[in-house]
Amino acid sequence: MTKIKLLALGVLTASAAFAANAENTFSLGAGVGVVESPYKQYDREVLPVPVITYESDNFWFRGLGGGYYLWNDDADKLSITAFYSPWRFKPKNSDNNQLRQLDSRKATVMAGLSYIHNTPYGFLRTTLAGDTLDNSNGIIWDAAWLYRYTNGDLTLTPGIGVEWASDKQNEYYYGVSRAEARRSALNSYDPDNGWSPYLELSVSYRLSDSWSVYGTGRYTHLSDEIKDSPMVDKSWAGLLSTGVTYRF
Repeated sequence: MTKIKLLALGVLTASAAFAANAENTFSLGAGVGVVESPYKQYDREVLPVPVITYESDNFWFRGLGGGYYLWNDDADKLSITAFYSPWRFKPKNSDNNQLRQLDSRKATVMAGLSYIHNTPYGFLRTTLAGDTLDNSNGIIWDAAWLYRYTNGDLTLTPGIGVEWASDKQNEYYYGVSRAEARRSALNSYDPDNGWSPYLELSVSYRLSDSWSVYGTGRYTHLSDEIKDSPMVDKSWAGLLSTGVTYRF
């Protein structure tokens, strides 16, 4: 996972958590994110975070993605979805000399199905999507259970989830080909599919009818297939972001 990919995930997670039960609404905002990447010698970074959220009976847009509802009621929301996934690796962005010898990994557009199921005890959020630009040709599946707690103007949404990445997805972003191994002196690596569990927490506080502040964090325990990559030197990845939004 690159810094940008984690940041995008954090924004999407926060937006999805806040909007899962939203009525027709449109909001804009801005914030900052602090990201820890598992790639070798990718320093912790503070980055700007734009936040755009739109929700209607038929369409939604959150973060870097949107969708069209096939089914939308108080309990169940099934939609066709597409989102920009800036998973990428740029060798020049690493301070590790061996990683600088590797090939770039490009960002892509993912598309698939998204589903939310609301209950009195929380809600299920899941997405199944595949690469549409012939970069990785990989598939990801994300599933999480979250609980929204509201007390006055304060809303807390803790959650626990897991992300599955197919072998092609892991190979593209974390694999090392034989040609790359010869150039870099790293061991060649061909990962299989893998599961990465995570914990997350989103917090929102309404300052007025229009203005809110938010914060979100995610800790991901990387799958063995990612941790074993010669490109990676951590067993986890993390994100913290905070900002302000205005609802129209």
